[in-house]
Amino acid sequence: MFHSMTFLGAGMNKTELVNHIAQQAEISKAAAGRALDAVIGGVKSTLKKGGSVTVVGFGTFAVSKRTARIGRNPRTGAEVKINAAAVPKFRAGKALKDALN
Repeated sequence: MFHSMTFLGAGMNKTELVNHIAQQAEISKAAAGRALDAVIGGVKSTLKKGGSVTVVGFGTFAVSKRTARIGRNPRTGAEVKINAAAVPKFRAGKALKDALN
């Protein structure tokens, strides 16, 4: 039987998260997998459009812009141009922060 205590002090992969959702929501693993994929897909598509996703009590997923810059190849020391990029970021909400302390 699956127990949430299994994850204390350890990471959780997607399969373990699906199992956890299935148990907690009392739904099948297949339904939990589809639900998780739908959530991830919704976050991705919103971020791709430049929006943000806020889950009150959990946090906010948003897009940050990283400007172009010059870096160095650590082996050769040669300068390398690093292109500008949009990068995902997550800002934890107060309730999540409070739950960890």
